[in-house]
Amino acid sequence: MTRIKRGYIARRRRTKMRFFVSGFRGAHSKVTQTVIQQRIRALFSAHRDRGRKKRDFRRLWITRINAAIRAESVYYRYSTLIHNLYRKQLLLNRKILAQIAILNRNCLYMISKAIY
Repeated sequence: MTRIKRGYIARRRRTKMRFFVSGFRGAHSKVTQTVIQQRIRALFSAHRDRGRKKRDFRRLWITRINAAIRAESVYYRYSTLIHNLYRKQLLLNRKILAQIAILNRNCLYMISKAIY
């Protein structure tokens, strides 16, 4: 029997995977089996951390709002502020409140006095 050379399809698939992991160090970007594993791991982490990022930012905004409220002479907590916002039907989300707390604290105090 004559010798048959393999085609280019498998090589093209592996090259495509190597482009994905080109920034990884050592065998993680060289050895095909490790490249496959690291690619799966990277995609899994990216998928998981998209949700995690949303959680982390929400925690940061809550912390900033709470710190701004307690810093000056507003004598109640974050939870009371949010409860009063809902009670007065003011639709301000936490991201906007955190930006107000950082950039314009007087505005935050005016809001808190108005809803209290």
